[in-house]
Amino acid sequence: MASPLARPAASAPSVDAVVARMRALDAALPARDGVAVFNRVYLTVTEEVGRRLTAGEFPDPRAAGTLGVRFAQRYLAAVDAAGEDRRPPACWRPLFQLRRHPGVRPLQFALAGVNAHIGHDLALAVIDTCRTLGCEPAELEDEFDRVGELLVALEERVREDLMPGPDLLQIADPLTHLLGSWSLERARDAAWAAARALWALRYCTGIAEEFTERLDAAVGFAGRMLLTPLPG
Repeated sequence: MASPLARPAASAPSVDAVVARMRALDAALPARDGVAVFNRVYLTVTEEVGRRLTAGEFPDPRAAGTLGVRFAQRYLAAVDAAGEDRRPPACWRPLFQLRRHPGVRPLQFALAGVNAHIGHDLALAVIDTCRTLGCEPAELEDEFDRVGELLVALEERVREDLMPGPDLLQIADPLTHLLGSWSLERARDAAWAAARALWALRYCTGIAEEFTERLDAAVGFAGRMLLTPLPG
């Protein structure tokens, strides 16, 4: 398996291309599948990034588009690995392993995917983007913050749409307790700190790879907790 810090390809697909790939996944996967639940959430974010790029709402469209694509590629690579019976990163394994578990609720699937993608993939996507564009992380901070604002707003909507109603309070009580311990905003802040650390360590290959492996494992552990099966 290639190192997660391996230099990305010189060219990247467009936002439209990754949106098309996610739409194809949405059409192919059963609606209740845990990966499908996350994919629908992430598709909405990526479509909104594309809309805002078209509308000229990012100060640096090239940087924003590259970051959005490199970010999406991390998730799609995990999907490909699972589909080819290879091991995806540790942060994604709980979602792929429990994707059909009847005791895991849609909200848990959605947030476990968001946890993997923000907690692990986002920092690496910043590094990928810096290498692609030949820039420093500080030059991407505005784009990082704008994409992050979209993600935080989306998390609120996901919780509203997927939280069980009052007729399922027996489920909702432990679910509320479980998911209340995780925050996308804190995860986003940690991702930015991790990206800066990895960039500072970019010439210390062994240390950077160990840092990335430990980050991957820690995010995977949090994902496992988010996917704790609940009584039906």
